[in-house]
Amino acid sequence: MVEVKELFNLEETIAKELFEAATYPWEVLPKIGTFIKELGGTLSKEEYDNPSENVWIAKSAKVASTASITGPCIIGKEAEVRHCAFIRGNAIVGEGAVVGNSTELKNVVLFNKVQVPHYNYVGDSILGYKAHMGAGSITSNVKSDKTLVCVNVDGVKMETGLKKFGAMIGDNVEVGCGSVLNPGTVIGRESNIYPLSSVRGYVKEKSIYKKQGEVVVKK
Repeated sequence: MVEVKELFNLEETIAKELFEAATYPWEVLPKIGTFIKELGGTLSKEEYDNPSENVWIAKSAKVASTASITGPCIIGKEAEVRHCAFIRGNAIVGEGAVVGNSTELKNVVLFNKVQVPHYNYVGDSILGYKAHMGAGSITSNVKSDKTLVCVNVDGVKMETGLKKFGAMIGDNVEVGCGSVLNPGTVIGRESNIYPLSSVRGYVKEKSIYKKQGEVVVKK
């Protein structure tokens, strides 16, 4: 239920090879930076600019002059990075994706057409094709007691060995405004999260998450 193949369409990311060797998506989190450096050097100079060390930006992307971008980073074709976006490194922004005003990214892969458009924090996370985070929704990537993050799937705890792990968000997921995705959250494809939710553990695909303990199947 939480394997790469069940959450993501790998044809919708430039990072397909990064995921192909992984069973679970969080396995790629420690490898994102190295992968970007290796891939960046192979990108077409006709299609991508290399404005600073380990930063590659598609010529067709729109990047606000006020955005802060630190490598390693790849910003894909037709992507939009808006006013005061803060990209802290180890970030892949997919084709047609939107990184909005005052949104912060760190150690992430955004698949194609992902939208994180308003005041979002996304750290140590993977967002699948066309996933959308409403205004002010965030991924919390470190537990308050600083212990290693586990993924809880129907009462079974899966060890990840990671201290920093935000959320794995499947394709076409809608996260409502003001929601917090707690460390180790996994949301299956085509699910909806109600606004102002505090989510933890695994949410099955095609579900509506209303609150903890109240999750219904989409009809």
